[in-house]
Amino acid sequence: MFVKITNAGGYQYVRLVENYRENGKVKQRVLFNFGRLDILKDDPAFKNIVKKLSDIVAETTTENAKAVTIESEEDISDAVVKNWGYIVYRKLWQELEIDKFLKGKAAKERKIKFDVDKVSFLMTIQRLIEPMSKLRTYHQRSKYFGFEEDIDLNQLYRCLDFLDSVKEDLETYLYQRNKDLFKMVVDVVFYDVTTIYFESCRADELKNFGFSKDNKVNEVQVVLGLLVDKEGRPIGYELFPGNTIDSKTMVKILRKLKEKFSIDKIIIVADKGLNSRINLKMIKEAGYDYIVASRLKNASKEILDEVFNEEGYKRLDGKRCLNAEEIYGDEFKYKVLERTNIVKDEEGKEFKIEENLIITYSSKRAKKDKEDRERLVRKAKELLENKGSITALEKKGARKYLKKKSKSEEYVLDEEAIKRDEKFDGYYAIQTSKKDMDVEEVLGAYHDLWKIEQSFRVMKSCLEVRPIYHFTESRIKGHFVICFLAFLLQRTLEYILRRKGKGISSERIMEAIYSMNFFEIEIKGKKYLIKQRIEGGAGDILNVIKIKGPKNFMTYEEGLEFIGISK
Repeated sequence: MFVKITNAGGYQYVRLVENYRENGKVKQRVLFNFGRLDILKDDPAFKNIVKKLSDIVAETTTENAKAVTIESEEDISDAVVKNWGYIVYRKLWQELEIDKFLKGKAAKERKIKFDVDKVSFLMTIQRLIEPMSKLRTYHQRSKYFGFEEDIDLNQLYRCLDFLDSVKEDLETYLYQRNKDLFKMVVDVVFYDVTTIYFESCRADELKNFGFSKDNKVNEVQVVLGLLVDKEGRPIGYELFPGNTIDSKTMVKILRKLKEKFSIDKIIIVADKGLNSRINLKMIKEAGYDYIVASRLKNASKEILDEVFNEEGYKRLDGKRCLNAEEIYGDEFKYKVLERTNIVKDEEGKEFKIEENLIITYSSKRAKKDKEDRERLVRKAKELLENKGSITALEKKGARKYLKKKSKSEEYVLDEEAIKRDEKFDGYYAIQTSKKDMDVEEVLGAYHDLWKIEQSFRVMKSCLEVRPIYHFTESRIKGHFVICFLAFLLQRTLEYILRRKGKGISSERIMEAIYSMNFFEIEIKGKKYLIKQRIEGGAGDILNVIKIKGPKNFMTYEEGLEFIGISK
């Protein structure tokens, strides 16, 4: 017996259903129709239907207990939906021993008089299951079955301050715990930067105006630098003032890798926004190697001559890269140039880096480059039709294909710039200091950079890190600790499922856990629980995490005993 939600006539209906066998086949029959889900609580018919549950309730009592009888509508409460799926995350939380860490830190703080573990976990699962503000999280706290209601709103805000104060130690602790628990080997680290905006235009030392990757020009922001491993799991992060450019974030990140995580040998993979000679020098001085995208259009004439010279290119070995055509298209070639990259420090002293420049051509990329350029040309022509919208700002986007006529203020299409860019369709370059690394390994590592791009998408969309409504620096930073914990749990769950052959996306995981609910009703002062039918990959998640699901119908006390597996 289970609760099933069905769609009909544009509405969702809640029905109590049971399976039965007929002629060797499993069929379903509806025992009770609770009514429309959106008005279930206010539907008087629901109370009449619940009366019919008394027979089932009687079956849950002991032999000596009296069967429950319903004498009036006042004997029956409205149904309340309570989520129990959060225990999946609670089990991971405990395996990572986050509860142990937080309680240990809080015990040393005399001012902390509340359960920081419970409050932190509440904010974390809310961000995972249904992201919302801290105020709404407080008001919605009872939606999680078994969660006591002795949490005060002020405790949520004070907990953010506490999390900010322990952030650095927590990162180190979780890094070591991941290494021990999952035998995590960190030899390749992906690093990238994004911006997170606020619903505010008031700047300070942390929140500031800068180039927004979300195109939010009127809001202040912070810059987030994120490190992930080759499985897509977060290692650590740093926050920077909103006006920090990407390349300036590398110093702090290198210090974190070296001093906090004690990583001696590593390859840092990053996009061209982080490719500056000073950054590459710092990476090498730290004892690390790098794989970074190169700005091919800014290369020297000598390099460009090699780019467009067909001699020396090699084809990718399809036997070694089975998904090459899917990644690169039906044509892919590359050549390797050995070179010395010379960097000068502030005193003019030269620093030499021996590296390989891998020049690639991909038919799939050529098609994309052409489509992107043609779209910008169309936009440039639209700007010419409405010249009042053309500004003298930096030539980016469609603006780069416009120029002023000689000795005139009139704008025209820059045909030379269009032809110049057309030559580069399909070409891309990657530079690496790891000269003994196989070319296809380098290409594979750089291709995996999508994992961090996906990480940002998950954080910004699924976890809704943005926008942020906190305004004090400590609580902003505490908010990011919550987001980091949520992201770690999500990625850890995905990793465990993937290892067991159950690849489930972030979105499907959230939907599955969101569907793990009880209908809680009260009959004559006694509470009972009816399990809602679970959706999507919920069964796979429970099996892999080794959690036995609850019974279809049980008493409130039995429900608490079930939830006890997470305590």
